[in-house]
Parts: sequence; C-alpha cells; structure tokens
Amino acid sequence: MAMVESNVVVVVIVVVVVVVMLLLIFLLILLFFKPWRFFLSSSSTRSRTIKVDDLDRPLVSDDEDLIRNQRNELRIDYDLEGASLQNEGHFRSPRTYGHLYKQRLPTVSHHTTQGDRLGVDVISDPPEDLLFGQTLRRPLSTDQISEIQKHGRQSLEDEKFQEFVFKDILDQRSCLTLEVISGPSCGLRCSVQSTNTSRLPLTLGRVSPSDLLLKDSEVSGKHAMINWNSNKMKWELIDMGSLNGTLLNSQPINHPDSGSRHWGDPIELASGNVITLGTTSKLYVHITSQTESQIPFGVGVASDPMAVRRGGKKLPMEDVCYYQWPLPGVDKFGLFGICDGHGGAGAAKYASKILPEKVAAILSDSLKRERILSLRDASDVLRDAFSQTEACMNHNYEGCTATVLLVWADGDENFFAQCANVGDSACVMNVDGKQIKMTEDHRITSYSERLRIEETGEPLRDGETRLCGLNLGRMLGDKFLKQQDSRFSSVPYISQVVHINQASGTFALLASDGFWDVIGAKKAIQLVLQTRERYSTEESSAEKIANYLLSEARTLRTKDNTSIVFLDFDTNRSSCKVES
Repeated sequence: MAMVESNVVVVVIVVVVVVVMLLLIFLLILLFFKPWRFFLSSSSTRSRTIKVDDLDRPLVSDDEDLIRNQRNELRIDYDLEGASLQNEGHFRSPRTYGHLYKQRLPTVSHHTTQGDRLGVDVISDPPEDLLFGQTLRRPLSTDQISEIQKHGRQSLEDEKFQEFVFKDILDQRSCLTLEVISGPSCGLRCSVQSTNTSRLPLTLGRVSPSDLLLKDSEVSGKHAMINWNSNKMKWELIDMGSLNGTLLNSQPINHPDSGSRHWGDPIELASGNVITLGTTSKLYVHITSQTESQIPFGVGVASDPMAVRRGGKKLPMEDVCYYQWPLPGVDKFGLFGICDGHGGAGAAKYASKILPEKVAAILSDSLKRERILSLRDASDVLRDAFSQTEACMNHNYEGCTATVLLVWADGDENFFAQCANVGDSACVMNVDGKQIKMTEDHRITSYSERLRIEETGEPLRDGETRLCGLNLGRMLGDKFLKQQDSRFSSVPYISQVVHINQASGTFALLASDGFWDVIGAKKAIQLVLQTRERYSTEESSAEKIANYLLSEARTLRTKDNTSIVFLDFDTNRSSCKVES
C-alpha cells in the first residue's frame, strides 16, 4: 500500500514538472515570435484618430516618478545651434528669461503663478494663462476674436478695446523646453520660443544638423520635428518617417507603415507630455505661455555639469540658477541667484524655489519697500528671507550654497544692488572700473569663516580644513550635521549696497565654485570687458558673455558643476527681453 502511494506521488510530481516545462516552452515561443506586434500594428493605425485631449494628459504616476528620479542626473544644455549653454544648471526663470527650469514655482497668490526651469522637481503646473506680475487676464479664443470683429467699431471705447485685445494676443508667445530624461543622452536640454522663427522647426535626431542631437542608435538621423502652429497657437510634434517610431505619452504617432518612411500627422503637445524616440530615449516637455516685457538691463545665464572633465563620469547637475524680474507683486524689485547643492540637488532646487517667494512676501509690505527706498538698504529683508528659507527646509542629508543679488529701482530710475550669501558661490561687480566683492567665502579654509567659528568657543584645530566632512561652514539645509555640530550656520553675509550708474558700464557676475576654482575675480572681469567689446553691436550680448565665460572654465578643465548669471547694466547695450 505504501509503495502504491509513493508511486502516485511520483506520478503527480512528474505531471506537475511536465506542465511547468510546457508552460515555459509556450512562453519562450511567445517571446520569440511576438504575436502582439500584429495587434500593435492595428492599434497604431487606429492611433491616427487619437483625441488630442488624450495626448494632452501627461503621464501621472510612472513617468512622474521617472522624471523625479532622473532629474538629478547629468544635465548638459544646448542652444539650438549646438553650443553648450544655459542651464542651465537647472535654470529657473519663472518670471524672466527663457525658462529652462527649471523652473515652475508654485503660486504665491491667487493672482500670480510661476511657470517651471528651471524647477526641476515635478510640481503640477499652474494655469499657463495667468502671468506673474501682470494684471489677471485670460487669452481670448478665436471665436471670441471673431465675435469682436463682427460687431465692428461701434464707439471709440470699442475701438480702443479691440486694439488692446489684438495687441494682447500678438504679445503672447510660448516657450518650449525639452529635457532628455532617459537614454544615452540623458540630461540634454534645449529651449525655443514660438516667436523665434529662425530656429523653427526644431528637429530631433542622431546626426547633424538636428537641433537636439541624441546619441542613441535607435534614433534615426532625422527622427522627429516640433513646430509652432500659429493658427492654433500650439506646439506640434511630427514623426519624420523614423525607423523605430515615435511615441507621445506611450501612444504611437508615426505613420502606420514604418517601413515606408512616410511622415506622420502633426500631433499637439502639452506641458507634461513625454516623447519617446525609439525605445529608450524619453524627452520631457515643458511649455510656458509668456508675455514679452522689458527688463532694463541685460541678463545672461549659462551652466554645464562639466562631466567630461572627470573622465566622462556621469555627474548629477547640482547647480540651480534662477532669476525673477520683477518679483511677483513687487514692481521694480528683482532677484538673481545661484544655489550649488551637495549630497544631491534636492536642497538647491528647493532653496531656489523658496528664497524668491520669501523675498517677495517680505517686500509685499509697502512699509518695508519704502524703508528700503529711503535707507537704500535691504539687509533686513535678505537676512529674514534666508532665515525663513532655512526654517522651511527639511533636508537632513542634503545642503546647498545660496548667493542672491537683490536689484531694485527707485522712482528716479536709479538702480541699487545688494548681495547675500552662504557658501562659496561668489558674486563680483565692476562699477566705474572698480572691482567690488559682493560675497564672502564660507569655506573652512577662509580666514573670515575660521574667525567666526573661533568666536563660537570651539575653534578649529591647526590644519583642520573640514567640519564633519564638509569644507563649508555655512549653508542651507544639512539639518543632521547642524544638529551634530553647532558651529555650522545658515546666517548669510550681507554686502554693502551698490548704487548703479547705468552709463558707467556696470556689470555683475554670479558664479558657482566650479567657475571660481579656475578663474579669479580679476581675470573674470578682464574676460567680460574683452568679450563685451566683441559683442557690443549684437543682441543678447549678456547671454553670449555668460556662455563665453562658461567656455573659458571648460577650457581650463574645471572639475565641478559650473553655473553663471551675468547682469549687464550698461544702457548703451540691448536690454533683455523677459518672459513670464
């Protein structure tokens, strides 16, 4: 009897093993022949009738996590002519020049919103038809415009209103920013404005003269293009007959017959979309609506992770540079800054978002604004903004430097600038040929910082160049280290106020330590003066100067992330267009 039972058990085991093996063989056959390709082919045919609303919906869960996880990786930004330039680092310019970041600050009030460089954390975009520092107004639809035209000019008021409406529509423009979030070229960025017809259409591909070059063998030489549809006021993506296809939010948009090399139909893009070229290269889409306005001086921003200078090692970009002019709800006040993160980019991204908010909130008090204008000193505002920002930060194991330049104008169009900083990102100004140091070095090796630490009652030992492993004594964040050692500080150094005579050729240069490690302040000023002469008759000269300085740091083989914000106050030069 026992023998029979054992035989039955053996038979059952054999049957189970055979069934499992058959299932494995069946799965291998499926993987080899891929029969679902036929279903995908038919679905791609149906994809020609995909509703635009479906494509406009950004991926929420998986792709959002992907973006958040990969934003800290290597970033190299390119202009559309192939030169490595702005953001920048994570360039955050919510109210200002070309938002490459990184930025997208959350709403400060229900009247204003900030669009997103620069920012790099995935934050839900606010409505794009609300503009920073502008009277609340909503763009009119085509039907509404037609209705206005139909009724004609009934009165002088109607005529003026129509002129305002059409001027409002003409002034409005859009900025498209693409960031490669996965694939061999992860970290590449490019940005283009809808009004810059010389740079449109924007082409994506593996070989020149593609505007965004992707070093991915699955990407065709000329894979896809993006153009601005002025009739619909929308950005549109078109597959250029690529071999491996193009997906928008996981939906194929290429021609059903991929072997024919026929172009696909144009599909509208929306902020938050994810474009997939081939199977591995994914591009995140950020679109901000903008209104052209004027900033009374030139601004240029540029940054580079400088990964090649470390043997090609894939380095995360931990610099964040940003600026806003004017600050939301605070006319004639602007903030320009750089945050250099360590231990990750999280603290730098957060500080670059919170600091402008805190400064704007403090300056929303008219009494404080009047006090600054009368005393010509904003020390209290800057000190309070740093203190409030530090209190909001919950970054235990990440920290960052923070250098900000507050610029304001009085009623007589006089400009003033004052700087505050923690860390080693520095700012220098040149006024009437005189070099003015606007920051203080807070590395442990600097005399002023060692003196501050000595005054705490726990001086550093001779030869000691680090505090708990860090070479900085002052920073934002790093809450765990500050709990372990009370000698760390987040109290900023506040500079003197500089009165700016716009006819004196004044300029200001903010840069992270990757720049100052290889170029001294005196040399930097000489480079600016030489380059400014070269670009004296050209538009966007401030931007060109910033990129030239960046290229010099690259030539001198800096080994750290490098970011630059350059302000040119010379009235004889072209002022800078800002976008909100």
